[in-house]
Amino acid sequence: MKIHEYQGKALLKESGVPVPRGIVARTADEAEAAARELGTDVVVVKAQIHAGGRGKGGGVKLAKSPEEAKQIASEMIGMQLVTHQTGPEGQEVKTLLVEEGLPIDKEFYLGITLDRVSGRNTFMASSEGGMDIEKVAEETPELILKETIDPSVGMRPFQARKLAFGLGIPAELVNQAAKFMLSLYDAFEKMDASIVEINPFLLTKDNRLIALDAKVNFDDNAMFRHKDYADLRDLNEEEPLEIEASKFDLNYIKLDGNIGCMVNGAGLAMATMDIIKLAGGEPANFLDVGGGASQERVEQAFKILLADENVKAVLINIFGGIVRCDMVAAGVVAAAKNLGVSIPIVARLEGTNVEAGREILANSGIGIIPATGMNDAAEKVVAAAE
Repeated sequence: MKIHEYQGKALLKESGVPVPRGIVARTADEAEAAARELGTDVVVVKAQIHAGGRGKGGGVKLAKSPEEAKQIASEMIGMQLVTHQTGPEGQEVKTLLVEEGLPIDKEFYLGITLDRVSGRNTFMASSEGGMDIEKVAEETPELILKETIDPSVGMRPFQARKLAFGLGIPAELVNQAAKFMLSLYDAFEKMDASIVEINPFLLTKDNRLIALDAKVNFDDNAMFRHKDYADLRDLNEEEPLEIEASKFDLNYIKLDGNIGCMVNGAGLAMATMDIIKLAGGEPANFLDVGGGASQERVEQAFKILLADENVKAVLINIFGGIVRCDMVAAGVVAAAKNLGVSIPIVARLEGTNVEAGREILANSGIGIIPATGMNDAAEKVVAAAE
């Protein structure tokens, strides 16, 4: 689950992480009032969308007066902000964060996430703040410092000081930087975050260390421990079909292709998308109905697939282990009949009750195309989509 910058900063502040003074605005008049209340010579008007690269897309601008803040806000609210993470369609700006301007001396990068190789959280730091960390990792990986955190003891002060010295932070500010990092890690664990990024982590000319930007994503699997975080979710920033899928515990991600995929199991879903591409097609989604899917969930999954107007054909690829092939087949037939499906459907079933499942599909009267293997299924669905 993603949240906005202003929401992330509010949570970090609760854990003692220094952040700039800022006020949320949803109209141009509110932005002007916020700039007056902050009372600094310069304020920063920042678009709040769930994507990075806002500055390059025109979503972060300086204002030297409340009147200028109002003018910038009037242009920014309602715009389709396009960044390298939004895609060409962009994202509509509905909320702004107006922050105090700060005297910038040096910008750094801080980030915490799970290292899946070691199975432990890793605290990263780089002197190349304000840049895309992916570009730094690709071109100058030696500039990214890392500390692996032992989960039994958490982040230790010596690790924070080691990172501070490695960044080249002035010696008299190392303890301040270490306190910042320890507070940041404390917030990361307390929130059950999947990633926390501070880019840039700012050193001001008056020797303060501040989180100038903040990206916070939560681990969805831990949300049962944080019922209060549900209010932070902004459905305007999410794909409508993904929202609908989440209501039925379906793992769905919309993609840009034209072949819908309904699969049980994340690994099989990835393999299915790969083989579709190898056959010359483009998957329209990642949809995993899960290992214990009911007929109702299968039917809802099918409805979500067909709701995407880009889908020209559907590939159903089921390996019956816990889930039974006959149950999946019954759900597909019910959904296809209820929705009056007019696009081709290719089905490949294997595993538990496979013969019964194939018989249901063959007798459905809706012309489902059978496939005998993954390669056969991929070739047939690509041809059907064309």
